[in-house]
Amino acid sequence: MMGPVNVRDERDGPDAPDGAGRPVQGGPPGRWRRPDASMSLLSDLFEGRLADPGYAAAAARRRAAGNAPAPRRLRAVVALSLLLVGVLLAVAGAQVRRGEPVAARQRARLVDEIHSRTRETDALSRRLDRLRTETSRLRAAALARSAAGRRADRDLAAAETAAAARPAAGPALVVTLDDARRPGASGAAGDDGRVYDQDLQILVNGLWAAGATAVGINGLRLTPTSAIRTAGEAVLVDYRPLTGPYQVTALGDPGALRAGFTGSAADQRLAALRDRYGLRYGVADEGRARLPAAAPSAPRYARPAGEKE
Repeated sequence: MMGPVNVRDERDGPDAPDGAGRPVQGGPPGRWRRPDASMSLLSDLFEGRLADPGYAAAAARRRAAGNAPAPRRLRAVVALSLLLVGVLLAVAGAQVRRGEPVAARQRARLVDEIHSRTRETDALSRRLDRLRTETSRLRAAALARSAAGRRADRDLAAAETAAAARPAAGPALVVTLDDARRPGASGAAGDDGRVYDQDLQILVNGLWAAGATAVGINGLRLTPTSAIRTAGEAVLVDYRPLTGPYQVTALGDPGALRAGFTGSAADQRLAALRDRYGLRYGVADEGRARLPAAAPSAPRYARPAGEKE
């Protein structure tokens, strides 16, 4: 005995519409499909058919327990929070905009003060040189009155020359060292194209070893106790900032100095920095150069003879 027969219209097939007007899934492709079938997810979303029964049940339990959310109050709290965040961002932006001109003015004032103090220091240094020259002249005149005084003046002159306490002049070898024109060329990092304090230290020591009788950097006389250091991007020589190009003047016979310096460890290092990082490095003779006396240093441990501790 045959079972019941399902009656289908001419479009019947595995994908014929069901009672909700949607195609029944599971049949082979190629049959009739609604034109908007690919948008069924959006249709369900707008029609509200995606609500999870679990969420609805949980909401019902909260309402039954008297803990139903207050949508208006929640929206008010969210709106107030967003308003506060907006006010804070606006205030922060205003503070930043107000602080930029203030910081620029403070920086400009500090730069002007640095330049002013530097000019004052330079003026005091020139005055000190004049007073020192006058003192040396008066002392030499006083010592020249006797043979013992003349011997003492010669010994004092030799000691002052060794300590860079009096000006020196004569032929010289001048070594120029400066940053690369384009730091970072040849694949090097930007800071590798700069002149550092250790580069000047090696150069000065190389010139002393080559036989220099006096050495100065940018006109600043060096002593046996001079310090060459770096502070930030500035090179300090005896705590005075110097900028490039750095001209290192070495008094002495230029030919002998060049012969003793060429090929030395200092020359090889600076030549390698020039070839690899683009540092500007050159050596030239000068017929006559003058270096001022170095600033006197206060003795830390020496005392006059006979003075008690």
